[in-house]
Amino acid sequence: QVQLVESGGGLVQPGGSLRLSCAASGFTLDYYTIGWFRQAPGKEREGVSSISRGDDGTYYRDSVKGRFTISRDNAKNTMYLQMNSLKPEDTAVYYCAATDYDYGSLADIDYDYWGQGTQVTVSS
Repeated sequence: QVQLVESGGGLVQPGGSLRLSCAASGFTLDYYTIGWFRQAPGKEREGVSSISRGDDGTYYRDSVKGRFTISRDNAKNTMYLQMNSLKPEDTAVYYCAATDYDYGSLADIDYDYWGQGTQVTVSS
């Protein structure tokens, strides 16, 4: 069974950091392009970051460039999102996703597998 499970969310003060993890099972993450998305209440889901299946290209939405870093550990079949200098507007449910498409993408329609999400709240 194909499954993605996020963890690492929580409450953090503005300027703080969190590292989200996404454990994959039922498939080999090494063979997939991966991405992170987020959705705030009343808003559409938006792409945060993506890395291609060959690790030859990364993509970040403008609002997180220089603050967030996407990575994967193929030995652990896990993907990560390191989030630094967090802002209140980063508050959302964060989802990990995977696709067999060759290139990175911030469009959710391009992804085949999704986790259930983990809540990130940035507040003082």
